[in-house]
Amino acid sequence: MSQTAQNQALIDLDRAFTNFFEGRARFPTPRKKGVHDAFRHVGREVAVRHLNGKWSEVRIPKIGWVRYRDTRPLRERADGAVEIRSATVRLGPDGAWQVSIALRCEVDTRPVPARAVGVDRGVAIPFALSDGSVWHLPEKVAHRERLISRLQRKLARRTRGSQRYRLLRSRIGQLRGQNARARKHLAHVLTTHLARTFGLVAIEELRILNMTRSAAGTVEEPGRNVAAKSGLNRAILNVGWYQFELLLSYKLEETGGVLMKVPARNTSRECAGCGHVDEGSRKNQATFVCTACGHAANADHNAAINILNRALRGDKARQRRNTPLLDGEGNALAPDEPSTPSGTAGVNPPNGPPEIHLSSGGGRC
Repeated sequence: MSQTAQNQALIDLDRAFTNFFEGRARFPTPRKKGVHDAFRHVGREVAVRHLNGKWSEVRIPKIGWVRYRDTRPLRERADGAVEIRSATVRLGPDGAWQVSIALRCEVDTRPVPARAVGVDRGVAIPFALSDGSVWHLPEKVAHRERLISRLQRKLARRTRGSQRYRLLRSRIGQLRGQNARARKHLAHVLTTHLARTFGLVAIEELRILNMTRSAAGTVEEPGRNVAAKSGLNRAILNVGWYQFELLLSYKLEETGGVLMKVPARNTSRECAGCGHVDEGSRKNQATFVCTACGHAANADHNAAINILNRALRGDKARQRRNTPLLDGEGNALAPDEPSTPSGTAGVNPPNGPPEIHLSSGGGRC
């Protein structure tokens, strides 16, 4: 084992404790064998050479040249050179090794899109946008989840450590890896679309860790509806809400866009037309009919519009600090332009999301 890989592990440990003491993460836990196995080398020890249209090779210290399948070309600097910062090799749940190469390259600046959108995250409909579009996981994901559950029951009846046990566990890992790639693909495609199409994206501020906490309770105080809560937890984690939020955050930073988080309370019970809040307006998972004004819409679409409305109304605090993002009509203000609180910016479902105008932005590679 290279000394550099060991040093990189200590650097990761130091970063983990720093994040814990600064309140950004939980207390670090020891890494388990077979779970997220990976090691990293710095760029000066790594070299890459292209073989043909689909394959390349990477040189890893103590290992040598290893062939890998190209998924995207390595971006060059302005002078045409490829500057490698690091290479991370990790073992996937399906038993396949993957290499991620970090580069230093030039960033193309582009104008920030002059549109705003709200995104509602759910289980039945993973992502619903205020412009009316919805994004789903492939149907094969649900089929593979059912197959995984069946194979796990079969695995529990086999002798731990036997050859048949290892083969079946490998098969389960392959299915989980396929689902993980499907979730990651959807998250990348959607967040790239949002970052390139909209200058402001509004989402709910969700405490996903608390939402997916077990309801089993203790021996003295056992939980209720444990099986139902466990199924809901799996459904939430299967969609990948947090992964979506992380990807969207850094992509909007690259394009110069703005990500705004709003309180999640009553977004699914509030009417986007009149603002009336009533639990009875949510007839079922898919239907919203306001008990006050009769406004009818898809429940997730209605919630996405409420999320966008709250983001626009929440800009009042910025106006008080003389750093507003939007004026009263939903248009972006220049840094030296005074705010004009001429009313509350809102969005009505028939009119669609408002247009905003933000300055051009760059970002990191």
